[in-house]
Amino acid sequence: MTDDHRRVLLAKTGLDGHWRGVNLVAQALRDAGFEVILAGMVRADQIVRVAVDEDVDLIGLNVGGHVDVVERILDTLGAEVPDIPVFAGGIIPPWMAARLAARGVEAYPPGSSLADIVAAATRLTTQVAA
Repeated sequence: MTDDHRRVLLAKTGLDGHWRGVNLVAQALRDAGFEVILAGMVRADQIVRVAVDEDVDLIGLNVGGHVDVVERILDTLGAEVPDIPVFAGGIIPPWMAARLAARGVEAYPPGSSLADIVAAATRLTTQVAA
């Protein structure tokens, strides 16, 4: 992986119809030089398949407020592709952010700056390359 070929998979974890945040993050990452694969609303096994098939460096999960769904996805990812870092955005209350942080997942709730999200993606993909 080179700095100009960082690949990020963005996936929604719930069946809500809110796409604005995901689309804004995708565009900010593209503007920063990332290649973004937007998977849409997919299950854990589909996220793993896309991550492997697309050889991604980072997975971004759009959380629909259901930490149990995200934790199941993290369990599947950990068993199949444990070396790919994950970060999350969306409806993430503080208690959920703490649970995700305990699993090594950075959380970006509504109101997080796009610059912070891009900086995290850059840092997380740089750590993978190191």
